[in-house]
Amino acid sequence: MEITLNSPLDMHLHLRDGDMLKLTAPLSEDFAGAVIMPNLVPPVTTPEMLQSYSARIEQAMSGTPFSRYMTLFFTPLGEKELEAARHTPGFFGLKLYPAGITTNSEGGVSDLARADKTFRLMEEMGIPLLVHGESHGFVMDREAEFLHTYRHLAEKYPALKLSMEHITTAAALQLLEEYPNVCATVTLQHLIITLDDVAGGALKPHLFCKPIAKRPEDRDALLQAALSGHPRLMFGSDSAPHPRCRKEACGCAAGVFTAPVALPKLAEIFAAEGALDHLQDFVSGNACRFYGLTPQARKITLRDTPMQVPAAYRSYGEEVVPMYAGESIGWSVVR
Repeated sequence: MEITLNSPLDMHLHLRDGDMLKLTAPLSEDFAGAVIMPNLVPPVTTPEMLQSYSARIEQAMSGTPFSRYMTLFFTPLGEKELEAARHTPGFFGLKLYPAGITTNSEGGVSDLARADKTFRLMEEMGIPLLVHGESHGFVMDREAEFLHTYRHLAEKYPALKLSMEHITTAAALQLLEEYPNVCATVTLQHLIITLDDVAGGALKPHLFCKPIAKRPEDRDALLQAALSGHPRLMFGSDSAPHPRCRKEACGCAAGVFTAPVALPKLAEIFAAEGALDHLQDFVSGNACRFYGLTPQARKITLRDTPMQVPAAYRSYGEEVVPMYAGESIGWSVVR
C-alpha cells in the first residue's frame, strides 16, 4: 500500500541552533515546510534575528526545498514593530509563551492585559497568534485551566487567527466547535501515548514533554478528531530535540524528538484505522486553507514497508534519541 502526500507541513517544529540545528534540520526534510518556534537562547524577538535564524536553517537544510514559516517570540509590540515584522521575508506569526512555562520561556508573558494593544493590531493586520496554552497550576490541569484564556482571546478578538498549540485534552477540542477563528495543532506523541506510558512503570525520559501526556480518554478523543478529518485540527510535531545527556539526567529536559518518524508513523496509524483519505488534510490541507499558505511544491510517497529507527542520531558532536529508537515501525518514506 502507498500514499503520496502533496507538500506535507509540520505546523510546530523546534530546530534549536548551532550544531544541534545542523543535526536536526535535515531530519525534517520529508516535510515541505514547517512553522519554526522562536524560543532559542536568546529568543527570536526582532525581524533581524528572524532573518538571521532563517538563513541558518536554510544553510543547515543543504539545498532541500523547505518553506520556513518563521515566528517571533511574543513581546508587546506597537504598530511600527508589527509592520516591520509583517514585511520581513518568511515571517508567519507571533508565538506566545506564558512566562516560565516550558523550555526557554522565562521571558514570556505574565500579564495578558498588557498585550491588548498588540492583539488588536495583530487582528487588524492579519498576523496569527500561536499560543502555548498552559497555566502554572497542577501539571495535569494546566491546559484545562488555560481554556478560559483561549475563550477570552477568541471572543475579544474575533478576527484574530488563534492557534492552540499542541493540545492534549478532549476539552480543548470543544473550542474548535465554538470559535471559527480558532485552530489547533496536535503532536504525534499525544495521538499515541498517555502519562502511563511515560511514568507508569520505569520512567521513559525520551517520552517526557510539555504539555505532559494526559489520560486515555484525552488521547482517544484527539486521535478520533484527527482520523475523522476535523477541518481546523492540523499536525504540529512539537519535535523538540535535546542532547541525550539532558534527557537521561536529573532534571530531564522536556521534549520528544519525532521529526524522523513523524510521517511514516502517521501513515501507519491512519492506514490501520482506514483513514488514509484524511491524512493529506491533517498534514497540509487544513493549515493551507486556514492560513492561506502555499508551501514548496513537494510530493512525498510513503509505503507500508517497515522502517528501522536508529537508536540515536549523531553528528557535529551532538547525539539525539528519537521516538521509537531501535524499534521498527510499519511504514517508511520511499526514497
